[in-house]
Amino acid sequence: MAKSSEEKHEVFICFRGEDTRNTFTSHLNAALRRLEIRTYIDHDLRRGEEIPERLLRAIKDAKLSVIVFSENFAASKWCLDEVVNILECKKRSNQIVVPVFYRVDPAVVRNQIGSYGDAFGKHEQRFEGEMNKVRKWREALTEAANHSGWGCSLNKVEYEIVEGIAKDVMEKLNHVYVGDLDEQIRKFEQLAELQEQYYNAITNVENLQIYQSTLERITQLKMERSIRLLRLTPDMLPYVGNFRSR
Repeated sequence: MAKSSEEKHEVFICFRGEDTRNTFTSHLNAALRRLEIRTYIDHDLRRGEEIPERLLRAIKDAKLSVIVFSENFAASKWCLDEVVNILECKKRSNQIVVPVFYRVDPAVVRNQIGSYGDAFGKHEQRFEGEMNKVRKWREALTEAANHSGWGCSLNKVEYEIVEGIAKDVMEKLNHVYVGDLDEQIRKFEQLAELQEQYYNAITNVENLQIYQSTLERITQLKMERSIRLLRLTPDMLPYVGNFRSR
C-alpha cells in the first residue's frame, strides 16, 4: 500500500513529477498496491536546493528502488541526487535497482545525450565550481542505465508494461500474491452462509449437495493458496493430488 506514517515501505519510486506523476508513475504505484507491495512516493511538490532528510531516509529504508527515467528527468537536481543515493544504497546494502525508461532511450540516459545532454549543459554552467557533483550525477546515470530494466515507448501498451513491472518487482522482493484467492474465498464463504440458511429453511438433498459443493470449492481455494505460498516446484505438484483448484 502507499506509505503511511505507521507502516514501512518496501519500494521507493524515483520519478520526475512534471513528466509522470499523474500518468505512468501513478499507474505503476496502483499496480504495486494491488499486489500488496508498500511503496514510497514523494507527494511534496515544493523543491528546495537540497534533498530533504526524509527522502534520504526513505531511500535507505527501501528494499528496492524503481527509477522512472523520462524526457526531463535529468533537468531535476533532486532526481539526480536521488539516483546517486539509490546507487550508494545498492553498494552499501544490496538494494535492488529497477530502471524504467519511459519514452526515452536507455542510450540517452547512459550517455547523457539529447534532452539529458541539454540538461547537463545547464548543470555545468550553474554548478561551474562544483564539477565533482556533476560528475557524480553523470556516473550515476550511466551506472543506473546499465542495469537490466524496462522500456516504455509510444508503440507499446502501457498497461501491460506497468503490470509486468509490478510482477517483476514482486518476484524480486520474493513476494507471493494471494489477494485474488483471498477475495474468491471470502465470496464463496459468504455464499456458503446463504446456502446453509436456505438449506435449513428448505431441507432437501439438492440444497445440501449445492451447499457441500461450495464447501468443497472453498477447501480447494484454500489449498491452492497454501500451495502458492509454498512455491512448490513443478515436479512437486503431482503430490498435491485432487486438491488443486479446477
